[in-house]
Amino acid sequence: MKYASCPTGVVNAPVEVVWTLLTHPEGWGDFYNVRVTAADPAGPAVVGQTVFAQAGPEFLHLKLQFRFTEIDSLNYKLGFDARFPFGVTVREDMSCIPLGQEQCRVSYHCGFGFPTGWRGAVLRFLTRRRLDSGPADSLARLQREAERLYAESPR
Repeated sequence: MKYASCPTGVVNAPVEVVWTLLTHPEGWGDFYNVRVTAADPAGPAVVGQTVFAQAGPEFLHLKLQFRFTEIDSLNYKLGFDARFPFGVTVREDMSCIPLGQEQCRVSYHCGFGFPTGWRGAVLRFLTRRRLDSGPADSLARLQREAERLYAESPR
């Protein structure tokens, strides 16, 4: 059982600012709704790197796992596979396209996967509103952080 969500937005910051935020997962907790607990290997994103995180209220510790599968620095594209609680998976392909020196377009392409059978059907029903609003919220958070950093940076 699959579902796709593809939000796109214009960010009023150079593509390099957005790319730096996306490829330094140790800082994702500063703007995404996750608590990064570890990255293996540590450091900037590399193909094969796995990022371990938690989401939800502090007492729940809902475990998330992201594994980078593609990093194309020349074309500002990256891909990763994510594992969420209860067997939900996400294949995410992101792209950043410069629209000038101080603006870029960011596109998320999220393909959600659910377990087969009744369990997957129930999960999809329970999460149906978040399947579009979650990626859109992540994009909005990225946009706010990139624009904040760019506004505070000396030019």
